[in-house]
Amino acid sequence: MNRPVPILLYHSVSDEAAPKYQPWAISPARFEKHMRFLRESHYTSLTVSQYVNALVKGLHLPKKTVVLTFDDGLADFYTGALPILQQYNLVATLYVTTAYVGGTSKWLTPEGEGQRPMMTWQQIRALHHHGIEVGAHTRTHPQLDLVTTSRARGEIAQSKADLETHLGQPVHSFAYPHGYFSRSVRNLVTQAGYQSACAVKHAMSARTDDRFALARIIVRGDSRLRELAALLAGQGLPVAPKDERLRTKGWRLVRRSRYLLDTYLPKS
Repeated sequence: MNRPVPILLYHSVSDEAAPKYQPWAISPARFEKHMRFLRESHYTSLTVSQYVNALVKGLHLPKKTVVLTFDDGLADFYTGALPILQQYNLVATLYVTTAYVGGTSKWLTPEGEGQRPMMTWQQIRALHHHGIEVGAHTRTHPQLDLVTTSRARGEIAQSKADLETHLGQPVHSFAYPHGYFSRSVRNLVTQAGYQSACAVKHAMSARTDDRFALARIIVRGDSRLRELAALLAGQGLPVAPKDERLRTKGWRLVRRSRYLLDTYLPKS
């Protein structure tokens, strides 16, 4: 398996979104077109763990393989995405922010989406019967490379424990909130017992990919079929970059400075 594999990243499947959140919300109608395109183009979908198992064991993959992922655990995955995935017989991996299950997406308040409903535990438990893998996405969705090691460890390990308690089965995969991680955060994920983790990178995955920092491709809410086709083909995208880009390191310094200012400066 030498050809690159696209791991697509979606968030919300909804007709409604606040202006700041619109890039991450795709309408059910457009999402249906995306999934129909995959089916008609003869793509075979895998969960993240199925894909990683193939990487580790050197298994052959179909010529057109795609991995579908959804971050956060929003209720519209169950109402908007799942029926369409079932319609086209496609599997996926859903990463759940566990502290807000049954509530709302409070971490999205700055984007005007703090009241977006989350899935319930009953809905999450039902996903296994539909070929959906459930992975962890921390408890409260922090930027893990900015918080203390102790907090990052708790977010990573406890979200796994939350899911395993409610699902009654092992949870093997993790996704870094916002795609942000560092070497130490990656180490915490491996120590927690996960077998894989998804970053973002906006790049194609491949056999050379780090299974604890898998490259994913962002699918925007306004992505049309020609844009989806270009993403699937890897047009203009790097392949499984091993080293963190310089601009990524620079952006972490900017975010850390903002985080420290917001945390320690007295509020006026």
